[in-house]
Amino acid sequence: SYENLIKELIDVSAIVLRTYELPQKILKKCKSLKIVSRHGVGYDNVDLNYLNNEKIALAITGSANAVTVAEHVISMFLNLSKLSKKSDWLVRNGKFKERKAVQNTLELYQKKIFIIGFGRVGKALAKRCYSFETKIYVYDPYIESKLIKNNNCFPISFEEGIKIADFISIHLPLNKETKYLITKKELLQMKKTCILINTARGGIIKEDDLIWALQNKVIHSAGLDVFEQEPPDENSPLLTIDNLILSPHNAALTLECKQRMGIEACNNIVNYLNNDPDLILSNIVNKDILN
Repeated sequence: SYENLIKELIDVSAIVLRTYELPQKILKKCKSLKIVSRHGVGYDNVDLNYLNNEKIALAITGSANAVTVAEHVISMFLNLSKLSKKSDWLVRNGKFKERKAVQNTLELYQKKIFIIGFGRVGKALAKRCYSFETKIYVYDPYIESKLIKNNNCFPISFEEGIKIADFISIHLPLNKETKYLITKKELLQMKKTCILINTARGGIIKEDDLIWALQNKVIHSAGLDVFEQEPPDENSPLLTIDNLILSPHNAALTLECKQRMGIEACNNIVNYLNNDPDLILSNIVNKDILN
C-alpha cells in the first residue's frame, strides 16, 4: 500500500526502482532521498519533474541491457521473416506435407534496417545487423550525424526512413515527443514487406492503428515486447493476430542481464553517495539539473 511504502521510505537516502510507480505523492514524503536508481533504462514510472525540482538524482542501468535487447530484436526479425511460428504449428499439428503454406519468407541478408533512436541499444543492434551485410539507417535528432557515420550507419530523416526500410526497430523513451510517433499515417508509408519491432515503450506505436495495419496486410508483420496497457487486455485483438509476435516486456530479462542490472543499479547508488569517480555519468539522467 502507499501508506506502508511511505512509512518504509520516509528516511531512506536511495531507492532502487524496478517497475513500481513512484509518483510525487510518495516522493515528497521521502525527506532524505538523494538518488533513485532504475533497474533498467526507461523511467516513465517515476516523476522526473519532481526529482529535478528537488535536485534528486535519477540513475539508469545504461550499460547493462543493450546487448540483451538487441539480441531480442534480432530474434524477432528472424522469427517473423522466416514465419517460424507458422512452420512450428504445421509440424506440431501433423501438417508437415503442407509446408507450401509457408510461402514468401524473407531474408535479412542485404536488407535496409531503420533504427529509430541511437542510444546504447540502437548501437548494439547496428553491430549485430552488420553480420547480415545489411545497410543500416538511423534517425535520432539528438545524435550528431558524424557519430552515426562513425558507427558505419547512414543518418536519415524519420519520414524517409519509414519509406525505404525493410526492417524497423524502435529505441526511444516515451514522452510527449514520441507518443504515437507511429500511427496509421506512418504505417501506410511503409513497404508491404516491412517488419516493425518495438522493444522500447508501449504508446510509441498507436496499437489500434497497428492492429488495423496487420489485419489488412499493410505491412508484413510486427513484434511487440511493450504495450500501451501492460498486460494487454485479455480481449485485445493483439492476442489473435497471426502476423505478430508478442513477448511480456522481458527483452532485457535474460539471466546474465538481470545480474548486470542488479549490480549496476546498486553501484550507481553507492558511487553517487560516495561521490566516487567510478560513477558512470551517462547513467545519471538529470546530471545537467544536478550541476
